[in-house]
Amino acid sequence: MRTLQETIARIIELRENGQAQLTLLATCPNSAAVLEAAVQVAAANNAPMLFAATLNQVDRDGGYTGWTPATFVREMEGYRRKYGCRSALYPCLDHGGPWLKDSHAAAHLSLAETMAELKASLTACLEAGYQLLHLDPTVDRELAPGRPLAIEAVLERTVELVAHCEAERQHRRLPPVSYEVGTEEVHGGLVDFDTFCAFVRGLRVRLDAAGLGDTWPCFIVGKVGTDLGNPVFDPAIAGRLYGIVAPLGSLVKGHYTDWVANPEAYPASGMGGANVGPEFTGEELLALAELAARESDMLRGRSGRARSGIMEALQAAVVESNRWQKWLRPEEKDVAFAELSPARRTWLVQTGARYAWTDPRVLEARQRLYENLATAMADPHQAVVDRIARAMERYVTHFHLFDAQRLLQASP
Repeated sequence: MRTLQETIARIIELRENGQAQLTLLATCPNSAAVLEAAVQVAAANNAPMLFAATLNQVDRDGGYTGWTPATFVREMEGYRRKYGCRSALYPCLDHGGPWLKDSHAAAHLSLAETMAELKASLTACLEAGYQLLHLDPTVDRELAPGRPLAIEAVLERTVELVAHCEAERQHRRLPPVSYEVGTEEVHGGLVDFDTFCAFVRGLRVRLDAAGLGDTWPCFIVGKVGTDLGNPVFDPAIAGRLYGIVAPLGSLVKGHYTDWVANPEAYPASGMGGANVGPEFTGEELLALAELAARESDMLRGRSGRARSGIMEALQAAVVESNRWQKWLRPEEKDVAFAELSPARRTWLVQTGARYAWTDPRVLEARQRLYENLATAMADPHQAVVDRIARAMERYVTHFHLFDAQRLLQASP
């Protein structure tokens, strides 16, 4: 199998030669069902698949999935064996930067403290076999609210993190790893075109000066129109960014691709990769809601068997986590969850469900749901996985990933 860096070079070559336009899909493994569905889709389509795991999801403390980097990779490989997947599966770190792990921000760690924790997690990712590390030091909680970190500081910290990873990798005699840099986040990202260009130029100079020129990132994140409130991708901006980074051997990566209205425009504009996360959590929730409705119908008039209460357990777990508050609009600050509109409550539970899948109450209710339905359905769990997989198939189709592994592995 090609390394991710080699795959990116091949994608650029195929595009420049007029042979194919491909965009890689990066699924965020925010639950076991999402991870399983992604491997199933990769196997069924002979397509490469990236897994963009944040430190909130997967970390040395288990994250909200319960996985360390090592156990996450083992889970992925287990599903590879289950589905006989022969295409490339790339475990990746998403948004590895100071204070981007919620617990670091909540504990008000200093820069030195959060960087030390981050570096320890980067080492764990390397040891686990991650193949892409997104280094994103664009946030500084020690600055006044709303004040972005100076570009020079972003560059300095990016190179510091690359140097740490390379030293750890070489010390442990691990294979090369690929890098992703930049961010689309409005609270401190490279969202302005001129700033994006300055960052790219400055990074080249600084990496070369540090003797790290051969670590040039395969992905640079760009602001291409989408966020959780805007599902419309801007191909004109993407094409402009492609023209800047492709000659350097990189491709643009888009985040917040969830529910995007025009996914077919990604390959045509040169987008190299796209992250999708909350959408697949939403599909998992909708699948469980459908199963819960079937359960209610099946148990009508039956005594001795109680409903699972899966949807009630899930909402309670999301609300008690308090993580739904991070998506409140300015006018909703300090408003109790119960006082929000029904539409907003539904959206917040759907978006925040990924934080609650491993809550003991949710796990118990889910198991009871599956047991209740077992006499009427062959495999309720597979029904959930299959619904998530269908949502992923939309991106496989529009990103031209069907049988892409064969094309990517072929010699020029």
